[in-house]
Parts: sequence; structure tokens; C-alpha cells
Amino acid sequence: MAKTRISISLEQAQAERIRQHAERSGMDVSAYLVHAATRQMAESDAIEEQFAGVDALIARAEREAADLPEEPAAVSVELTEQERREVEEALGLVHGRDQQGRRPGHAA
Repeated sequence: MAKTRISISLEQAQAERIRQHAERSGMDVSAYLVHAATRQMAESDAIEEQFAGVDALIARAEREAADLPEEPAAVSVELTEQERREVEEALGLVHGRDQQGRRPGHAA
């Protein structure tokens, strides 16, 4: 198989670290870099494949959402004190709380 030369530029410290790692792995720098790049590409391909279905669902939902009518104006609803505490508790479970017990981004 014909080989192609690729030139890269990097900091001296990075080059030295790569040389050291290649040596410890029993490879020359070219083989080490090809191995590292091939491994990274395989990992990226596997991740993309794993999430392809989710990505397609998100894309479809975004297309469908674009066709939805505008959201109606917010309706003001009065909550009882118990309902308000339940809502705050639920939001705290979802968003967490800071050390003072406040939800992030929520004015005291």
C-alpha cells in the first residue's frame, strides 16, 4: 500500500512527550501517531454510531417543533402554599440547591 507523508507542527515539549511515549510503546513516532489517531477515530465513529438514533430523533423533534404554533401567553395561576413548596422541592431535585438552599439562578 502506498504511503502518504503528512507534516504536523507542534510545540517542542509536545514533540518530546510523543517521542517518549512512542519509545515506551516500542514504536517509532509515525507508527505511534497513526495508532493514536486510528484509535481516536474508531472511538469517535463508535460514539457517533451509538448516538445516531438519538440525533435523528432530536432532528425530527426540532423540525416538528418549528411547525408548532407560537406558545400562548402565560396564564397566571395562584398556588396554595403547599403547592408552592411542592414545586420548589421538585425544582430543587432537578436543578439542585446552593449552600443556602436556593436554586441556582433563583432570586431569594
